[in-house]
Amino acid sequence: MNAEAVAENTGHELTTAKVGMWIFLVTDALTFGGLLIAYASLRAWSTSWPVPAEVLNIPLTAFNTFLLICSSVTMVMAVTACETGDRQKLVRWLGATVAGGCGFLAVQAYEYSHLIHDGLTLSSSLFGATFYTLTSFHGAHVFSGVLYLSIILGGVLLGRIGKPGDQRVEIAGLFWHFVDLIWILIFTFVYLI
Repeated sequence: MNAEAVAENTGHELTTAKVGMWIFLVTDALTFGGLLIAYASLRAWSTSWPVPAEVLNIPLTAFNTFLLICSSVTMVMAVTACETGDRQKLVRWLGATVAGGCGFLAVQAYEYSHLIHDGLTLSSSLFGATFYTLTSFHGAHVFSGVLYLSIILGGVLLGRIGKPGDQRVEIAGLFWHFVDLIWILIFTFVYLI
């Protein structure tokens, strides 16, 4: 690719890095799909499955879901700021996305502490085992996303990342949106149904 082609890069071209992220997301989606299918199968065959609304704090988790969805919006704003070369807004929106992810993790830790105090543990029941497996696996993804975005933010602050045509912010956004989408599925199937 010559210098003119690099300068005209709008960030929407299909690159090796973007294809790599999509391949990773597809394989990760299959993993989450397997976990959700296992959850549904175990729940369908269990004779003592609790009603989630009687065990879990639905309003708290609905707030946490809203927080994660808002962080997806701030990620969109960060990608737009990168595409337009607005470094100040890019820093602001990436920082807000990282803060949203940290807030989500803090609420999840609060939820876990109360559930454990109330007797729901990994070994207390099949429901507990599947609940913690699904939500903590997702939480690990949020944590890794927060680290990933923090590294990107550090690169922006150092002036190494974030110029128009730089796809690293967009690729990080793909991962973050995936994490948000997966949470909406987990919230629906584990908490609401």
